[in-house]
Amino acid sequence: MTTSTETTLPSIVQQFVNSGKLKREAALRAVKESSNQKKPIVTYMLERQLVDSGELAQACSNQYGMSLVDLDAIKISTEMKQLISEDMMRKLMAVPLFTIGGALIIAVSDPHYSFELNDIKVMTKLVPEPVIVEHSKLQKIVYGSDGSDGIAAGLVITSEAHSQDLVVGTKTLERRDDEKDDSGVDVTKFVNELLSHAIKKGVSDIHIEPYEKILRVRFRIDGILQVVSMPPKTIARKLTSRIKVMSELNSSERRIPQDGRIHFQVGDEKFIDFRVNTLPTLYGEKIVMRILDSDTAALGIDNLGFDEKQTKDLMESIAKPDGMMLVTGPTGSGKTVTLYACLNVLNTSEKNISTAEDPAEIQVPGINQVNVNEKVGLTFSSALRAFLRQDPDIIMVGEIRDLETAEISIKAAQTGHLVLSTLHTNSAPETLTRLLNMGIPPFNIASTVHLIIAQRLARRLCKSCKKPSDIPPEALIHAGFKEEEVESLKIYEADGCGECSNGYKGRVGIYQVMPISPRMGKLVMENGNALELAKLAQEENVNDLRQSALEKVRQGVTTIAEVERVTKD
Repeated sequence: MTTSTETTLPSIVQQFVNSGKLKREAALRAVKESSNQKKPIVTYMLERQLVDSGELAQACSNQYGMSLVDLDAIKISTEMKQLISEDMMRKLMAVPLFTIGGALIIAVSDPHYSFELNDIKVMTKLVPEPVIVEHSKLQKIVYGSDGSDGIAAGLVITSEAHSQDLVVGTKTLERRDDEKDDSGVDVTKFVNELLSHAIKKGVSDIHIEPYEKILRVRFRIDGILQVVSMPPKTIARKLTSRIKVMSELNSSERRIPQDGRIHFQVGDEKFIDFRVNTLPTLYGEKIVMRILDSDTAALGIDNLGFDEKQTKDLMESIAKPDGMMLVTGPTGSGKTVTLYACLNVLNTSEKNISTAEDPAEIQVPGINQVNVNEKVGLTFSSALRAFLRQDPDIIMVGEIRDLETAEISIKAAQTGHLVLSTLHTNSAPETLTRLLNMGIPPFNIASTVHLIIAQRLARRLCKSCKKPSDIPPEALIHAGFKEEEVESLKIYEADGCGECSNGYKGRVGIYQVMPISPRMGKLVMENGNALELAKLAQEENVNDLRQSALEKVRQGVTTIAEVERVTKD
């Protein structure tokens, strides 16, 4: 006979048991009674108020991968209120919020109802896209007289930030009385909390996007953009002005893009930099802020995700006094972090290290960093020429974009300097053919380049909530696993809990590390194509990106879904 302690709880319920918010006995009773009443467990928990509705909304967002929106941050237009009948809103416990293109954003508090919105699609001719909201706030709108009483300007973001004046670098930017909008939103406090919350969540980029009727804030977390706030559209202009002041940009100029930087204090001693870019759009200026944490420069090579053989090949490469090492991959694949992990190993008082970047994102003491500025003639090639007159030992070029930069880099590598750089190609073998196509003679490539790294970033499974995945053997074989290993494989999939984002927490590097062997160099000299180079790399036991990614799946670090996402080129 099965005892209650052996009963498996739905993961959304288990989260609250694990956190101590719900006793196991109450959870088991809720699961049993909801099943007897043929109700979804979330509906039952909401009706019985077993847990805080805000915490349940957050848990549903994590569990089902749905955006979490604060209804207090949205003013629902009369047009939206009349789009569907009150009876339908109450039947589905759903409220239309706004449209984006042909999509109708619908607020629901129970993910179960997100599968019952087809009637709305038929009625409105729009595609319903549900977002999770707090049940108590949704009730006020659905059962209120006109819904207006339950809506006030506010923030979806909550953090430990206080509303004190913001310290930017060594200056204090004081709050002005005119930074409060008519809706009551304190713009200074909003920005403070926005930056603080982004740092706390490990965000890489913040997107502030004005549209005709809404203002949207999104975070890029582990490479994926997620909506985190819908503040009142009326604060857009003052929000933009505040960020421009902090970034030392021209607040009155709204016609052209601008670039700036915020030096944001975290705690008593640590500072985090934000690279800020503004872009004029149809309905205002879009702002993207990239978070630049210098602590990433201190990352060891062992922490990036290289396997034992790859680490050995990389360390042997950067230990050489001259030659060239290249890192390739799309934007956002972690190339800069890999290069700086290498520079961190090489950065000693005995070495003269210079870098040319566009721009220098990670600031490191002991390294001479130059920001490329093409407007004044400071290009990658001109910076390289200057470096060669500065008695360098190691040169890092942010990106080889043209033949001139490639030729100077090759020349530097041939004359006793170690050169590190990046290109945009899909794989390591394609990097060699890209250099050939740019016009670099095959002999110069074969004699100079001694290692190429192709890389991607995959989301790392949350250790607290990852669960075994039951995938058919045929699907595993199709994914790339060997037939003889599929029976013993233990594959995991994302679940979701309060400590992660949709079952993932952090990212891990996926690498193809290809040393340029004598056979590889000979094939380059013979103008071998990318397919021939890739075949030779396999013969020399160099794993391609797909094989390296599958190894991370074997280790329980990531999922097959992530492998498909990052290696689909």
